[in-house]
This record gives sequence, structure tokens and C-alpha cells, in this order.
Amino acid sequence: MPYTWTVDTPDTHTVLTLWPHRSLPRRGFAAMVMMAFTLGTIPLYGLLGSVVLWGILPFILLMVGALWYGLERSYRDGDILEELRRDGDTLTLTHRPARGQTQSWDCNIYWARPEMHVHGGPLPHYVTLTGNGRTVEIGSFLSEDERKVLFTELDDYLKQAK
Repeated sequence: MPYTWTVDTPDTHTVLTLWPHRSLPRRGFAAMVMMAFTLGTIPLYGLLGSVVLWGILPFILLMVGALWYGLERSYRDGDILEELRRDGDTLTLTHRPARGQTQSWDCNIYWARPEMHVHGGPLPHYVTLTGNGRTVEIGSFLSEDERKVLFTELDDYLKQAK
């Protein structure tokens, strides 16, 4: 699961940290770009010494560059982090998007309640936290199955905390 529950200790109060799933790690990223370059240059070996090589080479380099840019952009867009912290009776949700300002929401833990919107939300099984007169989303970047498990664990945690 792309989230972890941290045990509540006196020196740290972090309860839940969420991040998007990465199906391609950085080593796989490098291997993918190298493989695209290698496979893209195979047809050029037969053209060594001819002027046609220089006509095809820019397109292969453009393809490798576009692949690199697309994968790197995907990594930057997925640089999201959400933290749900408990400090005494205060529950704070901090959302750090890939671009833009960090957003924060806090509420008394006794008034906080999770809700799952099976239909009607922007996503199926959309999870929100309600409290302090406000409703905020949590884990919207997770898959549908991960949101279902997150809701169950979050509901159990809040019931135990009260």
C-alpha cells in the first residue's frame, strides 16, 4: 500500500502518511530510456556510412527525448504527499501537491468522521474527512481498492481514538 501508519509515540505524532503509487522506480526509468535508445539505434547500424543515417538519427533522438520528458513529467506530477497527524485532541491533514501551495485542515478528533462516497464523488469510493464545519478529501490519488482499505483503517482508527 502506498501509505503507512506510524505508531503514536511521544516524540512524533504522525499517524498516517500517503503518497501515490510508483509502478516504475528510478532504476527502471533509466533502464527504459537506455533500452529505447538501444532499440532505436539498431536500424541505424545498416545505414552507417550513408547520408540517410543523418536523416533518421534526429527522429530517434527526438523519440528518446520525448520518452525521457514524459516519464520525468510523470514523476513530477506524482510528487504528492498527504499527512494526517494527531497532536493531543487535534487532527491535522496536510496536503502537499506537486505544484502549488500546501493546504492544511485541522479539527478536534472527537468531531472528525470519515465518509465514503460510493457514487456521486469525482471518483468511485471517494474518501473524505468531515469536521470543524468543513469536508476535505483524503487519498484521492489512491486506487479504488486502496481507498476502500484506507477508509476502513481510518474509520477504525478514529473510533479507537474517541
